[in-house]
Amino acid sequence: MPRKLSTVGVIGLGYIGLPTAAILADHGVRTIGMDVSERNVAAVNNGEVPFVEPGLREVLERAVNSGTLTASTETPVADAYIVAVPTPFTETHAADLSYIEAAADGIAAKLTGGELIILESTSPPGATEHMAARILAARPDLTAEDILVAHCPERVLPGKIMEEMITNDRIIGGLTREAAEAARDLYSAFCKGEFLLTDAKTAEMAKLTENSFRDVNIAFANELSVISHKLGIDVWELIELANHHPRVNILQPGPGVGGHCIAVDPWFIVDAAPEQANLIRTARQTNDAKPEWVLGRIEQALEAAGENPSVALLGLAFKANIDDLRESPSLQIAETLAQRAPGAEILAVEPNIEQLPAVLENSANVTLTSVEDALEAADVVVLLVDHAAFKAITTAQLGTATVIDTRGIWR
Repeated sequence: MPRKLSTVGVIGLGYIGLPTAAILADHGVRTIGMDVSERNVAAVNNGEVPFVEPGLREVLERAVNSGTLTASTETPVADAYIVAVPTPFTETHAADLSYIEAAADGIAAKLTGGELIILESTSPPGATEHMAARILAARPDLTAEDILVAHCPERVLPGKIMEEMITNDRIIGGLTREAAEAARDLYSAFCKGEFLLTDAKTAEMAKLTENSFRDVNIAFANELSVISHKLGIDVWELIELANHHPRVNILQPGPGVGGHCIAVDPWFIVDAAPEQANLIRTARQTNDAKPEWVLGRIEQALEAAGENPSVALLGLAFKANIDDLRESPSLQIAETLAQRAPGAEILAVEPNIEQLPAVLENSANVTLTSVEDALEAADVVVLLVDHAAFKAITTAQLGTATVIDTRGIWR
């Protein structure tokens, strides 16, 4: 345990960092959030949530009003740090650790010795060691014995973060046993799940393994959907029938795989062991190819619709009932279609955002439209995300439009 634990600094106030900071503060821990975005910092200090996550606003408001949570654009002095920054991949699918390195540099300048530093960001094997080494390189007056460093990956589902952050089991991987125990003690302030202590590299690999397992299963479903379409079979009925087997549990197909976890994490394993990760690589390639297959179906429907067709794309987020567009296959489909079909009117429908994302805002043929207006005008209707608002659409509302349902909700 650190010499004292009166203040925790959370570096990065995004989809994971902000809920973590809010829950810590709501459980009485003095918490200072840090983010490079002045807009996000201002929103947090006003008790406002800069993205959609059920239940977060109430907890954030309580924490800010009680004075246990504040936010800043500067790295704070703290007794413990939780690093929750992005870990994207490069064009070659290698992990980009620049955000972690920037966080480490900011923390290094504030250390006096005895602090606990936790990397929560999903990371490739060895990233926690790399973070610790960078901190110590910046602070030659400190040794490895002067700081406690651990990796504690988040394992929550967007849309249920506030519930799962408390109830889910927590993997705690320390560079030392003392660091793992200190991290466990910090999370015990709010986490009711089981704490599973291990080393940092195994903890890093565990998170990647969980998401790669799901990615492989989704790839199987997506490949089945392509095969079934060719053979004239309803893939959702097929999967439903197969899942009646007591040892079969096939996931659902879709337009691809998005989000910062499943669409990214498997590549970290492939990059770490390229000659061995054959199945994981193939699953990633299968899921990455699915948006192009969906685009082909949309383009065929637009060609059949005649001159100046209109198409409603229902959903831009990467999953249902959130506003998270990271690695979204639906957004990729919209962006590519805008470029390939300049003569088509593209009606983008995403009830969880108020303006088009940057990749679409300069597209002259794309407008953000309400569900009702899009359905009334569209020659082709494409269901990309199974938002609750779309599940309520009736057959009468679809009218005579050509329907492409990538989620199987209008069967």
